Amino acid sequence: MKAIIAKKYGSPENLQLQEVEKPTPKVNEVLIKVHASSLNAADNEILRGSLIHRMKSPLRPLHKIPGSDVAGTIESVGENAEKFQIGDEIVGDLFWHEHGAFAEYVCAPEELLTLKPSSMTFEEAATYPQAAVIALQSIRGKKQLQPGQQVLINGAGGGMGTFGLQIAKSYGAEVTGVDSAEKLDLLRSIGADHVMDYRQEDYTKTGHQYDMIVDTVANRSLSDYKRALTPDGLFVMIGGSRSTMFRAFVVAPLTMRNDSRHIGANLWSTPYNKEDMDFLAELFDAGKVVPVIDKRYSLSEVPKALKYLEDGQALGKVVISMEDMS
Repeated sequence: MKAIIAKKYGSPENLQLQEVEKPTPKVNEVLIKVHASSLNAADNEILRGSLIHRMKSPLRPLHKIPGSDVAGTIESVGENAEKFQIGDEIVGDLFWHEHGAFAEYVCAPEELLTLKPSSMTFEEAATYPQAAVIALQSIRGKKQLQPGQQVLINGAGGGMGTFGLQIAKSYGAEVTGVDSAEKLDLLRSIGADHVMDYRQEDYTKTGHQYDMIVDTVANRSLSDYKRALTPDGLFVMIGGSRSTMFRAFVVAPLTMRNDSRHIGANLWSTPYNKEDMDFLAELFDAGKVVPVIDKRYSLSEVPKALKYLEDGQALGKVVISMEDMS
């Protein structure tokens, strides 16, 4: 089978398309014929060798074949694997396993997978496992969002941001989307009530306060975020600089014990699960949360696709399709 191979840390150009042995499922695993995958910021973070990943594997990427979002068909099942049958169409998140979705076939524990909603294409389903689930868990995790509340999504034009914006709207929130000027029309088209060009305005300095802020590119001080929150507001960081992450994880809990506002990283996010996907599928069927797919690439074009994502210009999700794209 063909697969994308990561032999060393560095730029996406270091990845190679190679012929490798087709995997065999272990006792609790299934073999998946991959139809589609999608890219996440974490794919580039792992490839570049961020500190946390180099601590786990100092010399080379921990996973030989990258890629975590997967949608495909069950081709065979291992001994003791009872959840799925051959021919079942599934979707799942391999981030908590060995990755491997950038390949024609991949093995995975069946607990990481759910049946693909019949109403979704493989490409649509492949966009959900990481970006949509984390966005959902962030929005409904710490405090239940109420209709009419003010929500701001920073980095709203990316994969996680486009899902977060639509999910917040499905709860009846009034949503402000922040991103580059090139993405503002997209944000309006998927339901943003207000939009803001981050190059022209700093949302923490406008004087407006929000009941919830979901920030995918957090890089400001705690005092900035406090200023932008209502008295009992919630700030959720789901991406950003190391220093901001440290402040959200460590400093904020210590300095805001008696503050009704809450600032933190997404500590309550749990691995991909059936309940979340079922809920998202209901929103999809109702037309409330539809994936924004910017570009589709073939398996051999994964390096090019990752570079495009890393440059920050992607409008929503970038998909890897195993189907004939000629």
